[in-house]
Amino acid sequence: MKILFISSWFPNKLEPTNGNFVQRHAEAAALLHDVEILHTIGDINQKEEFIFDDKLINGIKTLIIYYKNSNNPALNFFRRMKAYKMGFAKMQKPDLVHASVLHNNMLFAVYLKKKYKIPFVVTEHWTALQEQNLDKTSNTVKRIAKYIAKNAGYILPVSYNLKDSLKQLGITTPMKVISNVVDTELFTVKPKTVQSEIKFLHVSSLIPRKRPKDIINAVHLLHQNGFQVSLEIGGDGETESLINLVKDLRAENYIKVFDAISYAEVAEKMQNSDYFILFSENETQGCVILESYACGKPVISTKVGGAAEFIIDGLGIGIEKNNTDQLYNVLEKICNQEYSFKNESEIRQFSVNGYSRESIANQFTEVYKEIIS
Repeated sequence: MKILFISSWFPNKLEPTNGNFVQRHAEAAALLHDVEILHTIGDINQKEEFIFDDKLINGIKTLIIYYKNSNNPALNFFRRMKAYKMGFAKMQKPDLVHASVLHNNMLFAVYLKKKYKIPFVVTEHWTALQEQNLDKTSNTVKRIAKYIAKNAGYILPVSYNLKDSLKQLGITTPMKVISNVVDTELFTVKPKTVQSEIKFLHVSSLIPRKRPKDIINAVHLLHQNGFQVSLEIGGDGETESLINLVKDLRAENYIKVFDAISYAEVAEKMQNSDYFILFSENETQGCVILESYACGKPVISTKVGGAAEFIIDGLGIGIEKNNTDQLYNVLEKICNQEYSFKNESEIRQFSVNGYSRESIANQFTEVYKEIIS
């Protein structure tokens, strides 16, 4: 089938990693279908009204249109929709539109359905639509989300937690949980050199709800208590305060902070670690858990949102959010080998079976066929 992917978030020159999970969904679908990608985003520093960036990325025609942003939200929305229309005129007419995120951007999918009778599905990732966040999400955002969903053929939340939240919002469109993609060819099991220390890893956006400082403090306390441990922690967020914390703790020898790195470098760090730590206050899914599993590495994670669905006996250890004492105690038990985990190949197989590109492509295709028929 001819599938057009449009998304509220997508990697671009302004935000190189934003929505990279959408790009991986498109690449999965492209294993079985003829896929094109269209995205628009505003640039406040742009002089021209529209700039077209047309590329072939990993074999997929990808058109990103940058429009001149302003301080007027209504004008920005108008320019965004105009950019989508101009971009759509340059794409092949699709059999189906695969949209991502129930944001007002995806009103364009509704427009295409009403004008050209092109059906659409929506993959949902947005933490704003999780049940625990709905009170903080504006009524306008919720109304728009429900309107877009009402016109969609299917909603595809990336976790069961998010599916239940969308039902709480009052969305009655058919839903099927289809996860984010794990690149199981990149995230693989690699032989690791034997060493005396236990290596922990954390990679994220490093925003406050990821609680990176608590992870640093827990590993520092382990070291203070005589355990041979190390931590690599970083990502595409603010690292200066983390670097300063490590300096204040005089922990530079065993805690390393790094800035944004490539997807391949994330895989390499996972392969060279022993355990991945995720101490988030909230997660819609927690794709890093599945990526760590694909490398055969167990995970210590808070049981929050969609992440809780992947903390399974033999693969990971679950802890309560914000419970720093429990985080430390679990890490100490790991150092004392008080937990037993499955072997690397068994841990990896969990990711391959349900979350590889091939698996996600097949799951998408089942939904596409149902809608087209």
